[in-house]
Order: sequence, then structure tokens, then C-alpha cells
Amino acid sequence: MHDNTKEITKLVLSAKAKALKETSHEPEPELTQPIKWPVSCTVGPGLEGAIACETGIGYVNGAKGWLIYRGYNIFDLCAYSTYEEVAYLLLYGSLPTLKRLESFKKKLMQYSHIPNTKRLLMSFPVEQMNPMAALRLGTSLMRQEFTDVEADGYVSETVKMISADEDSIPMETKPMGEKHAIYEFDSKLEREKSIKDSLLHATGYESCHHLIAGVASLAAAIARIRYGHMPLEPNLDLSFAANLLYMINGVVPNPVEERIMDIVLILHADHGMNASTFASMVVASTLSDIYLSVGSGIAALQGPLHGGANEAVINMLKEIGSVKNVKPWLEKALAKKMKIMGFGHRVYKAYDPRARVLAPLAAYLSKNNTEGAKFLKIAKALEKGVAAALSKEKKIFPNVDFYSGIVYSSMGLPPELFTPLFAVSRVAGWTARVEEYLRHNRIFRPRAMYTGTFDKRYRPIEKRKN
Repeated sequence: MHDNTKEITKLVLSAKAKALKETSHEPEPELTQPIKWPVSCTVGPGLEGAIACETGIGYVNGAKGWLIYRGYNIFDLCAYSTYEEVAYLLLYGSLPTLKRLESFKKKLMQYSHIPNTKRLLMSFPVEQMNPMAALRLGTSLMRQEFTDVEADGYVSETVKMISADEDSIPMETKPMGEKHAIYEFDSKLEREKSIKDSLLHATGYESCHHLIAGVASLAAAIARIRYGHMPLEPNLDLSFAANLLYMINGVVPNPVEERIMDIVLILHADHGMNASTFASMVVASTLSDIYLSVGSGIAALQGPLHGGANEAVINMLKEIGSVKNVKPWLEKALAKKMKIMGFGHRVYKAYDPRARVLAPLAAYLSKNNTEGAKFLKIAKALEKGVAAALSKEKKIFPNVDFYSGIVYSSMGLPPELFTPLFAVSRVAGWTARVEEYLRHNRIFRPRAMYTGTFDKRYRPIEKRKN
């Protein structure tokens, strides 16, 4: 291990120690046990509070600031692990042996070679497109090139799996139906066979590997095309994180840059039933394929309420301009009830554990980066001001986006690439959640409360006044 990367590990472990002092050690019993369906829960707008499925992949405790992947604390994974190892963990449920990790890394490197997809992508005006739109397009081109799902007459083997709402009809057709839904899933043996068969085409773990590697290559290619450069082929001698930076910049990163990119990718790999993960799972539940599911995740992440906040944070810090402007800017923002980018979270009512890791990394990088140092000073002053004004009463703390943009900027990465990098990391979580859900698949089908009118009479068009 490089000496400077040892210091980075110490920073992560220091963040862990601070987090443990401020949080207790008991999980939420009501959200950490097997479900006996049907389940009763309080649901708010946007399905807030709804329980959609069971998972063994990730756990977020917003009240205590926890983030767990497959039982492992996020701080330990950031301190000791790599993105390849974490991606394997998310997909397969356990940390790999050395032999399995080497095999997995070779496969990712193999699948990062997508020259034909890049060539097809370059036939579009990528430099004029939103990078996330280009990334979404790229996944569709990968799907077209590497699968036969669009071929005339193709029928997916996954049709053998439960694929309709027929077993919810008894509950929804009152008063003739049953009081509760009757769940008629396939037998375990039948389901396992249908899942195995489905691996042949555009679902299954091989396609997951393909997407984890391919989306990284696409993001790097999009970055280079936007700045008038030709895409680069992957460097077989580098790690996933180092290769990603190399394909973007054309320069092999130093050990510190590689290590910090690894940590950033680990931090973003999974985060509960967020909008993009849910979008991916909804599409997959129809027995569509993993490429379209990941494409829907990218589409959801493109929304400014989900994936674009770290770029907005950098723009906000630029607008503030200096530490002396923080107080008047914040007073004005609070008076106008403006949203302060990078603060607050739908889930966390404690300090976001990802921000605990990213803040010291931003400070570490800013030592040798003038712009990063300037952003960090403004950010620290703003965090202090927001804490004094809001944290005690409303439990508003920095989230992952507040410091991630500073980390990226200090590494020379442009703001328009922040969200694509988020997507690169999150592919592991999306694919893992989809594969897990398909093993007990049930198409998502919530109800809506009808608030319209009844008994309107149809009027011929010539008699309508408006």
C-alpha cells in the first residue's frame, strides 16, 4: 500500500470512530426482519413508507446515519475494500476469495472493451447531448450489439416466471373476491430453472458484469468525445477505479487518485430503494431485460432531484464566491426559503455516513488544489451556518452530494461528469437489486385513489362550448 493511501485509510477509520460515538448500535426491529405478507404500513405521497419487498443487499438507517452493504459497515468497506470487491459482494452476497476476485476483475476488464458500441455512439451528436442522455443511449446500443432480444421472433425464457397480476385479482375485485391476495408463486425448483434459462440472453449475471464494465467505458468515452478527443480502450494493467480515470483523462492516475476514486465508487454503489433503484426494479418486474432496467435507472438518476445535486453544489459554491459572502448569502437563502443544495436527505435525519467519509477526503485533496481549497473553505463555513440555523430543529445535515463535487473537482473532473460517475458506481447496486427481486418476482402494481367525477354525459363536438 502506498504511504499516502495509508493516510486515506486512517481518515476513513477516523470518520468511522466519530460516527460510532454519535450513534447507537441497534437496528430498527420493524424494518430488519422477514415479512409475512400482506404487510400493514403507513404510506405517504410518492410511496413514502411503503414496503415493496425484502432485501439482503443494503440497509440504510436514516435516524442513526447507517449504511450497510450485505452486513458490512460502509466505513470498513471504504477503508479496506475495492470497488470490484464491493460489486461482487452486492451481486453474490459474500466477499470473494482471491481466485474469484481475480476472475471477476478479468471479466470486468474483458467486458470494458466495447469498441463497436463506442463507434455507434459516435454516430450521434454526443457533444451536444446531456451526458446522461448519451449514457442512456449507450446502454441501448450495448443491448442491441450484445444481445438478440430485438431479433424478430425472439421470446424470452423469463416468460416462464410469474409475470402477471392474476394472483392479485381476488383482493381487487370486491365484493366477489377474497379479503386478502392469494400469492401463487412458482415452485422453488421451477423458478430456479427459469432463472437459469434466463441467463442465456439479456438477463442474468453475465449481463450484469457487462453493464458494470460497459457503463464505465461509455461514461469515459462520452467525456472524451465532449472535449474533442477519441475514446480510449481500457488499460489491462489497471484496477477498475484507475482504469476509469485513465479512460477519461488519458493519464494513469497516481495511487492517491486511484484510492479516492475507489472509495467514491464504493460510497455510491447502493443506497436502499431510491428512485433510480426503484425505477430499475419496476422495469425488471415486467420481465423486461437488465439493459432496459439499467437504462431506466440512468433516466431516473438524470433528474435534478436525484442525481444532479453535486453539480448544483459546485454551482452554489461558485455563486457564493468567498467565505465572507457565506453569511449574507445564507441569510438571504433562508429568508426566501430556498433549497440549500447538498443539505438534507429524504432518509437521513442524522449525518450522512457518506458525507462523513467525503469531507476529510475533500480536505486531503484540497491541500494541493487551489480551487478545491477555495470550495472547501466556503463549504465548511456554509455547513457551520446551516448547522446553527437548521440542524438542531430540523435535523438537516450535509448529504453525499455536498462534498462529492469538491472531491471530483479537486481531481480535475468537470461538473457535467459528476452524475455519469454516480451512474457508473450505481450499476452494481441496480443490477444486484434486480437479480435479487426477480427470484421472487411480482410485477409492481400500486393503486391510485380516484378523485375525479362520475356520470358525465358525452356531448357531440358541435355542441361543446369550450
